[in-house]
Amino acid sequence: MRQTIVDKIWAAHEILAREGSSLLFVDRHLLHEGSHHAFDKIGAAGRKVRHPELTFGVADHYAPSSELRANAASATMIERLSANTARHGIGSFGLGDARRGIVHVAMPEQGLTLPGLVIVCGDSHTATHGAFGAFAFGIGASEVAHVLATQALWQKKPPAMRITVTGELPFGTTAKDLALHIIGRIGTGGATGHAVEYAGAAISALSMEGRMTLCNMTIEMGARSGIVPPDETTFAWLRGRPMAPKGAAFDRAVQSWKALRSDAGADYAREVVIDAGEVAPMVTWGTSPEQVAPVTGAVPEPAAGGDAEALDYMGLSGGESLSEIPIDRGFIGSCTNGRYSDLLAAARVLAGRRLAVPLLVSPGSSEVARQAEESGIAAIFRAAGAEWGMSGCSLCVGMNGDRVQAGERCASTSNRNFRGRQGPGARTHLMSPAMVAAAALSGRIADVRAMELAALPEAAESFEAARAGS
Repeated sequence: MRQTIVDKIWAAHEILAREGSSLLFVDRHLLHEGSHHAFDKIGAAGRKVRHPELTFGVADHYAPSSELRANAASATMIERLSANTARHGIGSFGLGDARRGIVHVAMPEQGLTLPGLVIVCGDSHTATHGAFGAFAFGIGASEVAHVLATQALWQKKPPAMRITVTGELPFGTTAKDLALHIIGRIGTGGATGHAVEYAGAAISALSMEGRMTLCNMTIEMGARSGIVPPDETTFAWLRGRPMAPKGAAFDRAVQSWKALRSDAGADYAREVVIDAGEVAPMVTWGTSPEQVAPVTGAVPEPAAGGDAEALDYMGLSGGESLSEIPIDRGFIGSCTNGRYSDLLAAARVLAGRRLAVPLLVSPGSSEVARQAEESGIAAIFRAAGAEWGMSGCSLCVGMNGDRVQAGERCASTSNRNFRGRQGPGARTHLMSPAMVAAAALSGRIADVRAMELAALPEAAESFEAARAGS
């Protein structure tokens, strides 16, 4: 049989099959503060963690971006993670650990995410790790407990879907714009339950950080997972990572990773072809990622697809130009866009300018923050008037002391614009980091392509080259 890359990973991890389901061995089990229910379950059953050496914890969802906004509830959740992981001998990156960050930023950074692995986490955006050619997906609390106790998980194989992106992305557009463009075209249910594989020249041209952004947003299409077959870009990015194979072992691993690609003629339940040349800087106008349009467009009339309830919640009217919508604040961060390259893109817009509205920047990891400090990127944000916060999920989830107030409009690099996602009554417009920077400077949604970009310190660019493995 001609197999897709997911078929190959699945077959290599299948322990047994029964009635259409397979028991899969799990290579990496990632935990955050929400795992305490699962630890309670295995504790009540008198079970131990089966493979603590394959399990890794990190404090991210409840980690405060500022000590001024820290609260007792968040501290309790972080302490529970620390206690549970210590009790079971699990390596965990807590507050103060230089390796800490958002789980989908810090774990790849440490070299824990590798091609061909099955990776699970109690978080829907686990698909991010598929950027490395891993089969990665989010699981629920009962499944987290099952993996803790057995290092395996029952799953039904999802149907395969391939999204081929031809051509190349135009100037001023990013992987975030591509993701929103695809979601706008196929809808939030367009890939429901599928394992999405990305292919095409535009995908091959993406950096690893761009691929992580794209796979991260695959969940917003309704997919089970997203994956990009590994290539030389992947191998270069992984080489030298702290917990990745070293030396000859890495070279041997690369040889096996090169076989991780779909066979010619493999079957897909659905195929979609996207022309990258049609992608523009995108902005959401509603309360779902599929309610999105190019920045040069307008809010749709209800009769033309503008959801009346969403428009009412967002305080918008059909026909309004997106570029005339005022914003109250901006946010740059999250597991979607909190990496160094994201901060670099925003810094090119902000350098030498002052913000018109408040901007909170929360680096995706302590390592990203360190590099931003050393390269001068953090100083650019501070000089512009931005708040430079600590690493964590921050305003993406609004459960750590960071909130957008009711009625406020936030330009955000996060992945979801659901009602109340950033706080009760908050209004969220999703866009790329450079677009958020442009909006925070203008006090309204703005087309970053119309702004002159600044030259940055040589150290800032060299850090980016080093991270990319070039």
